[in-house]
Amino acid sequence: MTTSKQPPQDLGASLLAAALLLPGVQAMADEPPQNGSISLRYLDYADRQSGLDRIHSHSPSIAVTAPVASDWSIEGTLTADDVSGASPRYHTAISGASHMQDERKAGDVAVTRYFRRGTLTAGAAYSTEHDYVSRALSLNGTLSSEDNNTTWAFGLAGSRDRIDPVNHVVVDEHRRTVSVLAGVTQVLTPNDIGQLTFTRTNGDGYFSDPYKLFDNRPRSRRQNTVLLRWNHYVDSTGGTTRLSYRYYSDSYRIRAHTLSGEYVQPLGGGWSVVPELRLYSQSAAYFYYDPVYDGTLGPPFPPGFAAAGPSRLSSPDQRLSGFGAVTVGLKVVRDIGKLWTVDVKVEGYEQRGSWRLFHGGSPGLAPLRARMFQVGLTRRW
Repeated sequence: MTTSKQPPQDLGASLLAAALLLPGVQAMADEPPQNGSISLRYLDYADRQSGLDRIHSHSPSIAVTAPVASDWSIEGTLTADDVSGASPRYHTAISGASHMQDERKAGDVAVTRYFRRGTLTAGAAYSTEHDYVSRALSLNGTLSSEDNNTTWAFGLAGSRDRIDPVNHVVVDEHRRTVSVLAGVTQVLTPNDIGQLTFTRTNGDGYFSDPYKLFDNRPRSRRQNTVLLRWNHYVDSTGGTTRLSYRYYSDSYRIRAHTLSGEYVQPLGGGWSVVPELRLYSQSAAYFYYDPVYDGTLGPPFPPGFAAAGPSRLSSPDQRLSGFGAVTVGLKVVRDIGKLWTVDVKVEGYEQRGSWRLFHGGSPGLAPLRARMFQVGLTRRW
């Protein structure tokens, strides 16, 4: 029986996040792709706590990008996740019934029209799980200056989710979100390019986790994200540094900082390596409670439950706790001729309450470790 699982990502916000990418040292293209491509990818993810294997996910995917006529392009992705595992330690009961198994199928498609100084992209996405269905639409546009040194971007996306948990805690619940995005990309020097993006998401509906006891969250959530990116080409090595800082805040009073960097180094013969490092810290939601239980009722009741009753806002979800995390990764890319590319990426992740910066962490949670392995094959035509 399913007792706990990771919630799906907000498809509307994901579509907007994909609207502004800064993969290399180049201005945002206002021209359709000259070639099409198809990519096959496989991701293997597993996380664990001390003495407990938790979530294990296998995720194959396929992505296609193709120019259409002279001023259009179309791209799409299909993904299937096979997820199994057990509930996290603390706050969620661990028993013989705590194991979960689920499959997620997701797809998205986007069509882009290219103009002399801008683009207009319309996208749609669909994701389904055993107890969760999400639909999203998006519209994004870019406009470049006459010299192409500056590009402004704007986006609007909306999603509608339906939640029907197998334990019937709630039936036919819904969640709606609307996201807006504004950003600017600026060529700073012949070797430097920067990007600033702001995203605002307003959500209303059911946000609680139906598989956790005493999980009662507000029915609205307001989220703000500011993302700053800087790419620098290094003449002496022919490599590129990619640095970014992300600040996140929401109406749950979570404040999060993400600092990440990677370095792309071509090695010759079609080889390149990309080491990466990411540091993350967040504060706890105001209704999150650490594993200190009610003085009258005892465990598993949260502090103050006896006086306030079951209608009080509370959540034992460790993802809403205060913690810090470190991710270390390495990607190796090999071009095979002009048409084929193979890439392999390995990442390790560790999360601890004591690693949280700026404030005290949530003390009762065991460290969480995860590893990710990804391999991809791309064919161009």
